[in-house]
Formats: sequence, structure tokens, C-alpha cells
Amino acid sequence: MAAQDHYKVLGVERKASQEEIKKAYRKLARKYHPDKNPGDAKAEARFKQISTAHDVLGDADKRKAYDRALANPFSQAGRGGTGQPGFDTGGFGDILSDLFGQTRGRAGGSAGAPRARAERGRDLEAEVSIGFEQAIAGAQVPISVPTYERCPTCAGTGARPGTSPIVCPRCNGRGIESEGQGLFSISQPCSRCHGAGTVIEDPCPTCKGEGRKRTVKRYRVNVPAGVREGSRIRLAGKGEPGRNGGQDGDLYVVTHVQESPVFTRKGDNVEVEVPLTLPEALRGAEIEVPTLDGRKTLRVPSGTRPGSVQRLRGEGPKRLGKAGRGDIHYRFTLDLPDKLTAEQEAAVDDLAKVLNGNPRARLFIR
Repeated sequence: MAAQDHYKVLGVERKASQEEIKKAYRKLARKYHPDKNPGDAKAEARFKQISTAHDVLGDADKRKAYDRALANPFSQAGRGGTGQPGFDTGGFGDILSDLFGQTRGRAGGSAGAPRARAERGRDLEAEVSIGFEQAIAGAQVPISVPTYERCPTCAGTGARPGTSPIVCPRCNGRGIESEGQGLFSISQPCSRCHGAGTVIEDPCPTCKGEGRKRTVKRYRVNVPAGVREGSRIRLAGKGEPGRNGGQDGDLYVVTHVQESPVFTRKGDNVEVEVPLTLPEALRGAEIEVPTLDGRKTLRVPSGTRPGSVQRLRGEGPKRLGKAGRGDIHYRFTLDLPDKLTAEQEAAVDDLAKVLNGNPRARLFIR
């Protein structure tokens, strides 16, 4: 099977930044997501291919190992038989952790059968879009997350049921091999087991020796009241499964909140722009204003200037991770007609005659 080029899959250059890789992945993931292409097998296969590429290139350490493998491949198959030159989805991070995690015995040999080091599963990130009202009140939202699951056939060992990985006959379980003469030698990951210390002679027919397979998991996420744009919700243990008995990773759900036509989020508070007529601003008035739960009457004092703010304490959104609720800020503006009728012009003329002088006169005092 030909190895896929993860950079070509995501449509980015090899010198692309991590942010460019992330943007490319998100764009393609939205396009080929199973929820947007129900029943489309080609789109689902493409989505899995995109997710696999991002698993590697989205992780700085795995990307470095992948780049090294492309530049200098030392085998035609990964430890689990993935078909990618010198690299599998475990990456060289697994090779090195296995290499230095082994317990060595006499004369450089292993102290027994090599045991793969437990590895925590990767954390995952998913995005969800919710309405403003859902962000204020809280909601339960369905999401789909591309991830891995342990192979049900081999229970994650990578070997065909009834068989087990064996000690690598080339390095005798050390995971490294040395070349050189005299006092100097060069050690490198074993070319047979790639540092694992074990090899799978009879791979699992389901996962091809990987020990896991791609899948799309679906959850219903409880979004707490008070989330805002960019809030992160942690779902413990919902990330990628750990390897070799390692702990499962976590899933972080990032919220994108739709804008409200009335309320603007300002930290723990919300702000509302409230227009006043000229008579209301001059004489004061009692006006109705919206709240997150309905409406209330607000007393506007006489002589209220545009831009001034009144605060309604404890009526704002719930504070995430804190007690109580934020406030609502009402910022007043002056509502003036674009064009005056003859009657309005006469009224303005009468008002101008009784108002105090020229308000700009103080600008010219020296």
C-alpha cells in the first residue's frame, strides 16, 4: 500500500506553521464531516484520511519524527505495519519512550521480556456552535468527534487473537542496535522493531497491527450556563485511548456563540444600547428595558447625556467558575430624526430661544 503524504492530504507546504496546519484541517474537516455528508462513504474515508494527517502534523513531536522519516526512511513499514516509511501513527515518540523506558539487564541485554511502556492517550479538541440564549441558559448539544478506539479484535495488542508480540530477534529486546569498531560505536533504533523491543509476526487482520482503528464517536455535551465565545469544556477520559494500559486522554469542547441582536457580551457582563428621545434625555423618564429573563422599568434621570451608563446588578449572565451572576450595563444614546418636519422645526426653534446661550463659547476663552 502506498504511503500517503500528510502534507498533501491537508494541502499545505512542508514548511507550513502549526496554525496553518490547524486552519487547513478545520476547513477540510468541516467540508467532509460525516454529519454534513450522511451516507457518503467517500466523504467518510476522506474525513478519516484528513484526521489521520492532522493527528501526525498537528502534534509538534510527531511532526518532527515524520519529517525525519520522510528525509531518511530506515524501513518501509512502521512497527505496526502502517505502510508509511519508517513511521506509524505512534511516531518516533513511542520509539524513544520505549527505548529509554526499558529495564536493561546484564551485558546490555534486557532483564526479561520487554514490556511496552504505558502511554497516555492524546487530548482531543472539538468545536460546537450555540445560540446566545443557549450560552446564557445552558444547553445539551450533540457533537461528533473523529478519534481512535481500541481494536475489538485484538484488544489493542496489534497481534492476531491467540498470538502475542515476540522478542525482537535482531536486538534481543533492547530496541537499539550498535555499529562501530573499537571504542566508538553508533546506536540507533533497531531496524527490525524500530525501538519497541518486540515484533508482531502475525498482525491482527482488523487493525493491521496498529492495535486501534479510526472511528467517529458521538456525544451529547452539557454546555453550562454562562459560556462565552472560546470557552473550553473538559470531558475527562473522552480523548484518544491510552496505549499499553495508559490513561485515556481528555476531550476539550470549544464553544462558538452566535451574536445577539440586543446584548453584547463584555466579560462577565452584558451591555445593551438604549436609545432615548431628546425630551426623555432632557426631562428624564421611566422606560422599559430588556433583561436576560424578560423586561424591567428603568428610571432615566433628567439631563442624561449620550454615552452614560446605568447598571443593573446581578441580572447578567452566570459567572463560569464563580459565584453569582454578572451585571447588565445600559448605555444611553440619543435618537434624533434624520429629517425634521415643519412642525418639528418650529418646535426646535422655540426650544433654541429658551436654552442657555452658546455651549461652544468656552472653547474660545484664553
